[in-house]
Amino acid sequence: MLLAAEIARLAPAFEAVADQIWATPELCFAEHRSSALQRNVMAAHGFRITPGLAGLDTAFAAEWGDDGPVIAVLGEFDALPGLSQVAGAARQQALEPDGNGHGCGHNLLGAGSMLAATAIARAIQRSGLQARIRYYGCPAEEGGWGKGMMVRAGTFDDADVAIGWHPGTFNGVRARSTLAVANRAYQFRGRAAHAAMAPHLGRSALDAVELMNIGANFLREHVSPDVRLHYAITDAGGAAPAVVQAHASVLYLIRAPELDDLHDLVRRVDDIARGAALMTGTEVEFVPQGGASNVLPNFVLCHVMHNVMRRLGRLDFSPGEQAFAEEIRASLVDQTAIDRRARTDQDVLVPPDEGRLPLHQGLRPFDGRMTQGTGSTDVGDVSWIVPTVECATATWAVGTPSHSWQVVAQGCSPAAHRAMVRAALAMAGTALELIDDPSLIAEARKEHLGRRDGRPYMSLPTAAGPVEQQLSGQENS
Repeated sequence: MLLAAEIARLAPAFEAVADQIWATPELCFAEHRSSALQRNVMAAHGFRITPGLAGLDTAFAAEWGDDGPVIAVLGEFDALPGLSQVAGAARQQALEPDGNGHGCGHNLLGAGSMLAATAIARAIQRSGLQARIRYYGCPAEEGGWGKGMMVRAGTFDDADVAIGWHPGTFNGVRARSTLAVANRAYQFRGRAAHAAMAPHLGRSALDAVELMNIGANFLREHVSPDVRLHYAITDAGGAAPAVVQAHASVLYLIRAPELDDLHDLVRRVDDIARGAALMTGTEVEFVPQGGASNVLPNFVLCHVMHNVMRRLGRLDFSPGEQAFAEEIRASLVDQTAIDRRARTDQDVLVPPDEGRLPLHQGLRPFDGRMTQGTGSTDVGDVSWIVPTVECATATWAVGTPSHSWQVVAQGCSPAAHRAMVRAALAMAGTALELIDDPSLIAEARKEHLGRRDGRPYMSLPTAAGPVEQQLSGQENS
């Protein structure tokens, strides 16, 4: 059976999974219903379930097959706080006041990866190829960095390649690195006193937090432009201004393009905290709260996936889907900047006279060059252990920012389902190429080892592989 036909047959059930997870958004490490749903679905499709990976209640693996290369398929299911939104509404309208919402599309991410893993297993079963397909249910990508914990527990050590995707505003391989990130809390302790009658007896922890933030702001002038520092005051020491605050805390996200750069930057921020404590006569404690490595892109795998996506052709959307996307675009703040960025895309598979559309239908080109992203993901930790590749599909209207109510509003739309199914086709097609031609896996691993050692990789392979017949001319249902 053609891969596209198999995915079309399976798609409605996995679209329902995505919608059910959208409707029950759970935060990092508390995704109990979402994890259980995914485990039950994969077990029903004949996958062996290993729960509680790395000691995490909501992490699991679902595996099919006994021999051959281990193909890891990455999935997520965590939501974000404060992003509750009515589905299909093009204006901000909370479904539940201050409720959670899938503002990064992880309801689709996990379901799409499950669909791909199941379709790969069915295709292998019919073709006689050998492989072990392992879907990883990964919790807490949003700030908890669950994959990093799974990596440290060795759960990816025997994988040959890892394949994933992420909802987005374009179709194409994600041939870019990300920023390495460290979550770091700074907890200051001072001494309480009456702020009017005996201020000289107090030592303000809140003053220390404010001085630290000023120092970090000045630091921005003396770091590279791609460094990012964000902070939130998590404890202001109380609501009484007449009391000198004896305790206060601030949480920093510290980001840099490379791990070595990040370690140096963390030391500099730590010194600023020490200085703030010294100036205020307080004490400071550094509390690491996890982090993630930068992604190591793999160009061998990117070329394989890009060629698979080329053969899939355009991702077409209905007039109704385009109309809703246009409504979403109208709700965005800076339409001029969005359109300007969109016009710089030199897409392939799109006629030059097609004009601007609110949903991306073409395919971003890939010429072997790596770009530098400004976000962070714990997929980076996986990519240092195993060669990793991801794609994106046009799940959201052009210009939609992630972590926004607009993402939630589009999270269970027909267009989002269509893009999720396209991502599953791209991932499954890539996996079958690699399984059918083990030399591609060997070449990807060779590149991976070189990148870990800091060596550039110049080979630009093409993949016109033997599973092309399964993909050519097939469209999503």
